[in-house]
Amino acid sequence: MNELNPLLSDAELPAFSKIRPEHLAPAIDAILADFRSGIDALTAADGARDFEGLMLAQERLEQRLSHAWAPVGHLHSVADTPALREVYGPAEEKLTEHAIEVGQNRALYQAVQHLHDDPAFAQQARPAQALVEHALLGFRLSGVALEEPQRSRYRDIGVELSRLSTEFANAVLDATDAWSLHLADASRLGGLPDSALAVLREYAREKDMEGYLVTLKQPSVQAVLTYADDRELRAEVYRAYQTRASDQGPNAGEFDNSERIEKILTLRHESAQLLGYANAAEESLATKMAPSPAAVLEFLRDMARRAKPVAERELASLQAFALELGLADLQPWDVGYASEKLRQQRYSLDEEQLKPYFPLPAVMNGLFGLVEQLYGVQFQLREGVDVWHPDARYYDLFDADGQRIAGAYVDLYARSGKRGGAWMDVCRSRFEDGGKTQLPVAFLTCNFAPPTEGRPALLTHDDVITLFHEFGHGLHHILTRVGLPSVAGISGVEWDAVELPSQFMENFCWNRQALDLFARHYQTGEPLPEELFQRMLAARHFHAGMFLVRQLEFALFDFLLHQDYDPARGGRVLQVLNQVREEVTVLHPPAWQRFPHSFTHVFAGGYAAGYYSYLWAELLSADAFAAFEEQGVIDRATGERFRDEVLGVGSSRPALDSFIAFRGRAPEPEALLASHGLS
Repeated sequence: MNELNPLLSDAELPAFSKIRPEHLAPAIDAILADFRSGIDALTAADGARDFEGLMLAQERLEQRLSHAWAPVGHLHSVADTPALREVYGPAEEKLTEHAIEVGQNRALYQAVQHLHDDPAFAQQARPAQALVEHALLGFRLSGVALEEPQRSRYRDIGVELSRLSTEFANAVLDATDAWSLHLADASRLGGLPDSALAVLREYAREKDMEGYLVTLKQPSVQAVLTYADDRELRAEVYRAYQTRASDQGPNAGEFDNSERIEKILTLRHESAQLLGYANAAEESLATKMAPSPAAVLEFLRDMARRAKPVAERELASLQAFALELGLADLQPWDVGYASEKLRQQRYSLDEEQLKPYFPLPAVMNGLFGLVEQLYGVQFQLREGVDVWHPDARYYDLFDADGQRIAGAYVDLYARSGKRGGAWMDVCRSRFEDGGKTQLPVAFLTCNFAPPTEGRPALLTHDDVITLFHEFGHGLHHILTRVGLPSVAGISGVEWDAVELPSQFMENFCWNRQALDLFARHYQTGEPLPEELFQRMLAARHFHAGMFLVRQLEFALFDFLLHQDYDPARGGRVLQVLNQVREEVTVLHPPAWQRFPHSFTHVFAGGYAAGYYSYLWAELLSADAFAAFEEQGVIDRATGERFRDEVLGVGSSRPALDSFIAFRGRAPEPEALLASHGLS
């Protein structure tokens, strides 16, 4: 059986076409059994106590597990099926229980602690020291010091939280796919540009329908809320999208995440208290740069104090303009539409004017060219790699000397069965084990509108920013020079610093030198006209205040929800959200809006009590990019230094130390305000 199970293969890359749902349970069971036997051997009386015998052995065990789980987790996100979902949840629960079991293994903890306390430990290389230090922190956060019945209770909570998070994400995906609006003709789609109409026609064609299909996929929602002249259509799409997986809206109660949210908050709080933390927010900071909950809240509220007056002025201006459009009572489903009209009037800039200059194939080539100029590395398409969908591609990465050093899968178009949004994930980690090196491989996933009717996919400028952002994460992973998987690439990097490389890359999307590498009209080859570029720059900070207070709303809501949780009162989710909105929001949504019910970052991702990290890391990224601006932006020497001091070191040292090593000083908060045009 093992020879026939692709999840048990030690091949360089997964065999996606051969993976079946029925392979998952036997593979996971076999790997976990071997893992337990391996841990028993490490903790035996005569077990090894040196670094290679103890820590490298654990890394080998972890990598075998990762080889099986990474492709399955990826398929669950990009090619989900009922059959896969049925086996995925139980397998994830087994893995969660296993991770806690290992984390609570006192014999293993004592062996690692002994290695740490040995005088020879100081002679180890920094990555090796970091691996041991991270492992000890992991033990403490897994409840290694707990006694029964708390130990078992902590383990049970972890398994239950894993199940609930998966169910939460599934409900959002199901609710997104459940709603659509079929239109036989374009009579209600006035205002939508041809490119958006083509996307809606393609959605209809996928379902063997004539006409147009409005869905809750991001390209569809964005097109309708930005361009549709039909206000009732905008309101209908907004209501369906903003009530997904809740007790409200067109599918009220069918996929409702209300109870799951309540359970998740309850269990996170109990879990944190079992470990000795006051609440889940305090526990969250154990693996982040921010020194305390008070520091996070002061950071967010200081930003809010500066941004809200700007946002209020922007809203007042928008409301005055909306009167000219016949919108006397500006509603949330009108904001994108009125904003686009105002942006066009103020800057003579229409997103549709820009899209012809951002054909996806050219943007990809330009991105690769930029990375080559900055870091001396080169991407090359490899044909014939086994992938999960015909749209997916695989690229090898070569260093300046022609040596292959990494790889990346790229899957960029929206489709059914694929989770919304954009993300980077780990397929393989860099692992130097004896004379053998496992090369790092990344998954890079977006949800852009696909090509239509013989025309390449044309990106909005926001799409270009998203692509650069995710490639920033990917570069952080694949340009690592650390050979220990648990501290290589993005692994172990403080959560409020892990967005630094991704947000750093966004800055190039506003730079003329970088744009000249790819911004050319897909039909004529004409470069982006200077006059259009200047209008784009002038509009860069359009409604920056409103954007920033919205991010602050998300971040404060998430953090306070976890910090102020009281078991006697429950989650009080909507009450906390309303309190935050009173503090920072300038245009309040209707009472039936249920944004938390699809907030997958917090309830099904890694951002619980950590959504603030987007803004925290943006401060670091803005300041880091300023170093490039000081040297002419696309500067190889600065790029090599950034690779050496930030991208290449993984979590082998604290992120703040890496930033200071690159910048020569601590980050300066004004950089964040300047990046939004608010300084």
